[in-house]
Amino acid sequence: MKNLIIQQARVLDPNSRTDQTANVYIQDGTIVAIGDQSTTLENFHDAEKVNANGLWLMPGAIDLATWLREPGLDHKATLASETRAAAASGVTTLCYQPDPATSIDNSAAVNLIRKINQGLQLANVEVIGNMTFKLEGKRLCNIGGLKRVGCVGVSNAWQPFENLNVMRRAMEYASTHDLTVFMYPLEHGLAAGGVMHEGEVSTRLGLPAIPAAAETVAVAQIIALMELTGSRVHFCRLSAAGSVRLIRQAKRDGLAVTADVAAHQLYLTERNVLDFDPLCHVRPPLRAQADRDALLQGLSDGTIDAICSDHQPHELDAKLAPFQQTEPGISALETLVPLTLRLAEDGVLPLLQALRKITFNPARIIGSPAGCIAIGAPADLVLLKPDVLWDFTLEKMLSQGKNTPFAGWSFHGQIQRTWLAGHTVFQAQEAN
Repeated sequence: MKNLIIQQARVLDPNSRTDQTANVYIQDGTIVAIGDQSTTLENFHDAEKVNANGLWLMPGAIDLATWLREPGLDHKATLASETRAAAASGVTTLCYQPDPATSIDNSAAVNLIRKINQGLQLANVEVIGNMTFKLEGKRLCNIGGLKRVGCVGVSNAWQPFENLNVMRRAMEYASTHDLTVFMYPLEHGLAAGGVMHEGEVSTRLGLPAIPAAAETVAVAQIIALMELTGSRVHFCRLSAAGSVRLIRQAKRDGLAVTADVAAHQLYLTERNVLDFDPLCHVRPPLRAQADRDALLQGLSDGTIDAICSDHQPHELDAKLAPFQQTEPGISALETLVPLTLRLAEDGVLPLLQALRKITFNPARIIGSPAGCIAIGAPADLVLLKPDVLWDFTLEKMLSQGKNTPFAGWSFHGQIQRTWLAGHTVFQAQEAN
């Protein structure tokens, strides 16, 4: 691999709080120097040089929640289509979520995903394995075997456990192998087949609803089991104000807890469902404005560690039925970075803090050395042109799934180039 110098970029590293104009030197896929050191570094006289004057250089985004569909649901999306979309969107690491149709019960399933992705080499794909066989919530998987084959965590996704004792034993098993448990907090009895947030809008529309308590009750149960088992838990997709309060208190109590929120929850509320828009059918549901405000506050004060896409690509027919019969989820991979940058643009979060939520923090949650611009770190990097205003349209989407409520939105900041371990995986036509 040819050595690379990214020259005169505005280097934004959320971990070290670096915001400076500098050169970045890359050798064998690793960052070896930062600054004006061309006269002191050997083997860089014939390096590839990229003029990044006026551009931002950031760590590649790390998305904790992507439902990549293949193998098993290839009619919705494939690893090829989604990693290509990731590269073009500044996302260099994807966390593969377990799903009943794409169950990750054993090492063979993990190795198959890894083999497919190695043939593509457009993004890192980290796998989160099953806690229970086929996610049925009854019989524990070989969690130790999943750890040995490289899973970065285990989860039962949105599927219920048969009882709390099974959940407890799964958490203990994961803790024994020093694996993070990715928990989706939902008390299924309270959810009772609901499709949107329980409140004024659901009453007006006559749709079956899910109270915020269905999430907060589950969060409280999981925290209690954390104290019992000593396990490390990451809470996935918070949506309710009460959940934020509980996580905040758990952190104050010293529990090994982290949490994320889907980017769309920071912009949309239950009112976006008023016209029965199936593109706004998500799980957990879009909640009230007060919940959205609490999520933003949780991001600001550090209660919520990460922002993810919760990327769920669907085929066209999945969103063409009446609202309650459609499949939940948004094709969100290509809006993760733009929506996060808009938080900084709108003054909700400082720029480096916003970037930290999609880079360094998620990297630490999965134990990745990426997510930062530092000597010795992998050169998973993104070059962005900050002053470009562009429109997000269905025609421009590279994901196989076109199910997004953000079509037609305008964003500042356009990806010019993406590197994975120093290798270019995306380059805009107008980039230098």
